[in-house]
Amino acid sequence: MRNFPGHSVEEEIMESGAENGGTGGLYNVTVRQARLADIPAMLRLINNYAARSVMLPRTELELCESLRDFLVAIDDEQLVGCGALHFYTQHMAELRSLAVDPDRARSGLGRLITEELITEASKLGVDVVFAFTYVPGFFEKIGFRMVDRGALPLKAWKDCLRCPKFQACDEIAMAREITPGAEIYMSAPPPEEEPAEGTPMFPILGTPRILDDK
Repeated sequence: MRNFPGHSVEEEIMESGAENGGTGGLYNVTVRQARLADIPAMLRLINNYAARSVMLPRTELELCESLRDFLVAIDDEQLVGCGALHFYTQHMAELRSLAVDPDRARSGLGRLITEELITEASKLGVDVVFAFTYVPGFFEKIGFRMVDRGALPLKAWKDCLRCPKFQACDEIAMAREITPGAEIYMSAPPPEEEPAEGTPMFPILGTPRILDDK
């Protein structure tokens, strides 16, 4: 296995349970809609990984504003994982802020939360769910495929501005088509918005970095 910066953390979050393809040992875990009372635990979980440059940090205000995007995993009244489905258009949503308690790494919890978010996306009529990751193997096992990052102009640039890798974005774009034929939405222009003041800034795409998932 190659040794990459952040490898163990990223792989533990995303590869949970992927080797055996199941979610055994999670019978007592409940995945539900996030509540305001969950925010302190969510902040600790997400920002613990953000401190290791695996995901973007979140503030209390941001979690309050986007709380309805999040599902949380609860075991014995303890929050042990979370993930969000953020909507960009009528057709596309991003799976993001997927975090698992380090003590529950490789338990299948990451896969369980992801599948619940995909199910929710399908119920709400989303056509395409995309994600940005360093471990594409995890997503490939649950129906995602690699796509050109340039085909996903709907990423929230305001989030990218806070990323330390803004000048050399090396994440891999993955997408899962919920609706057959949904690839037509991959290159569709975003909804028209009021023009922003100043010169728009976009991340500089670097060479994608893929972490071993073996």
